Amino acid sequence: MREKVEAVLEKVRPMLQADGGDVELVDITENGIVQVRLQGACKGCPMSQLTLKNSIERTVLKLVPEAKGVEAV
Repeated sequence: MREKVEAVLEKVRPMLQADGGDVELVDITENGIVQVRLQGACKGCPMSQLTLKNSIERTVLKLVPEAKGVEAV
């Protein structure tokens, strides 16, 4: 599953990088929660939670059905 999630993050990464940010996969818990770390401009951005839920989580859940959610750590 880790490889699938990494591939999905590669798809959303250009959008984040265009705004000076990035995302890093930290871990995947036993119950399917994908833990990511927002970096660069995304790290302190007030819109980061919207980006996390509306872009990253939506794409991960669509393309990796075994994932149950995405959270920032």
